Amino acid sequence: MNKLSSLALAITFAFAGSAFAADNSAKDAQKADKDKIEAQYKADKKACDDMKGNAKDVCKAEAKGKEKVAKAELDAQKNPGAKADEKVKTAKADADYDVAKEKCDDQKGSAKSACKKEAKAAHDSAKAQAKGDTAAAAKSDSKSDAKTDTKMGTKAGSGKS
Repeated sequence: MNKLSSLALAITFAFAGSAFAADNSAKDAQKADKDKIEAQYKADKKACDDMKGNAKDVCKAEAKGKEKVAKAELDAQKNPGAKADEKVKTAKADADYDVAKEKCDDQKGSAKSACKKEAKAAHDSAKAQAKGDTAAAAKSDSKSDAKTDTKMGTKAGSGKS
């Protein structure tokens, strides 16, 4: 009996060890992906160094936006769901807005003002769309949960059959 207990204990530790190793492997992969994103950002930003004036500002805004979107997408891969999707869409909207504002700086007077207003409207619309998509996904999930409860012979939310 003692050998059997030892064998069971060894098997248990083996499974626990492999789960721990898999967790570390995932963390290492996540860190490597973050490092890759940061390295790409530095390279993109460095490519802006030879530019002058507003073109340089636009280039830097594009590089920063790409970095933010890539980080949001990485987080969404790690923790998928409607909220993560919303964060990705919001990051894209913010990046587009920052670039658009920089591009508006090339203009003067009322054209510049109109450009910035248009960029702000597009940004607000994109953010509202991202929130709307999240709300629609949550509503859809709650409807599918209610249908599942009904099919299983229970009333949605009551927990009774």
